Amino acid sequence: MKRQKLERQAIDQELAKLTGWSLDDNAASISKRFKFANFVEAFGFMAEAALTAEKLDHHPEWFNVYSRVEVKLNTHDAGGLTELDFKLASAMDKAAGRRTD
Repeated sequence: MKRQKLERQAIDQELAKLTGWSLDDNAASISKRFKFANFVEAFGFMAEAALTAEKLDHHPEWFNVYSRVEVKLNTHDAGGLTELDFKLASAMDKAAGRRTD
């Protein structure tokens, strides 16, 4: 997977494929807040997402309190967003979809 920083047009195209993700003001990261029924569901999501992140060698910034997980994605060594960020975001959406109604 490429670690090349995406141009704004490519970022907008990739972001349009996702639901609920927000682009920061500098177009340097995307973020989303996930809400689950309880801590076990949130932790299960994080465990599944962690396995995917490890396979991609691309790790999120995230914060968890009980049933809420806040995620921020960017590629530090590229200085912005890359294909990896959108691939991980999509995988996280799928993992969350298995745990929410």
